[in-house]
Amino acid sequence: MCLSTLRITDPMNISKPDSSSAFVSEFILVGFSFEWEVQIFLFSLFTTTHVLTITGNGAIICVLWCDQRLRTPMYMFLGNFSFLEIWYVSSTVPKMLANFLSETKTITFAGCFLQFYFFFSLGTYECFVLAVMAFDRYLAICLPLYYPNIMMGHLCAKLVIVCWVCGFLWFLVPIVLIAQMPFCGPNIIDHVVCDPGPLFALACASAPTTQLDCYTLSLLVIFGNFLFILGSYILALLAVLCVPSATGRRTAFSTRGSHLAVVSLFYGSLMVMYVSPGLGHSAGMQKVATLFYAMVTPLFNPLIYSLRNKEMKAALRKVLGSSNIN
Repeated sequence: MCLSTLRITDPMNISKPDSSSAFVSEFILVGFSFEWEVQIFLFSLFTTTHVLTITGNGAIICVLWCDQRLRTPMYMFLGNFSFLEIWYVSSTVPKMLANFLSETKTITFAGCFLQFYFFFSLGTYECFVLAVMAFDRYLAICLPLYYPNIMMGHLCAKLVIVCWVCGFLWFLVPIVLIAQMPFCGPNIIDHVVCDPGPLFALACASAPTTQLDCYTLSLLVIFGNFLFILGSYILALLAVLCVPSATGRRTAFSTRGSHLAVVSLFYGSLMVMYVSPGLGHSAGMQKVATLFYAMVTPLFNPLIYSLRNKEMKAALRKVLGSSNIN
């Protein structure tokens, strides 16, 4: 999010525009710079990860589409989440892979800000949809008798649409404002993606208001959704502890376990970097943290939801026509 290495930039540290310099038309996205053999190894590793991520999330979508028994609100949100993850990794990884084999590592001005917009918009949508999934499980556990009448198909569709709209509008204005800032060189972004921190540092003029807006929106979307999820878990936990049956408690906990694992992975990696942007994390740590929530988390999500869910495993066996999924 915009909290990524975001510091209110000191105007004295901003490169002053040089009247003899032309404004940049492209950036150099440094990414990981190693010896050629290491670059090839990382290219192969990231390509495999990308393919597995798309395959795993695509398999979940296919299973949910083919199995009529899984046409429930929880699985509707899961299918939408898997669809999101496919586009989330596709917004950054292809360019990252191309840079491993490129000597110039350039990205056009428009391409940089399009990547910036889609990466942040999809990440924002993920924050919102995880909160909606937590709300769905809260209703199922705390209000089981009312749940079928509340979480009906039209409400699920409305919640998904609201999440998509809010996700793609949340950072639109700050990104447009950043794109209108003057960039007159240098044009080197020491990161794996086009990120607001390096972009603010490369601007020829300071924009504290835009930085503050970006920082505030990031705080709201990250902590607002996280606190909502935390609150739903606390209420659900209190409800589960009141269940007299041990089997009932285990069933209730199992419905939350997969979602809790995904939330922990996603928000854990975000907060390691972004809850304290003033710590001055190194460029290397910023790259690793970004890779974790941009590549590793989407890779693990299909495994978490399929391996921890008996209904998903049964549906996978049915679709694949195999009994090897234990």
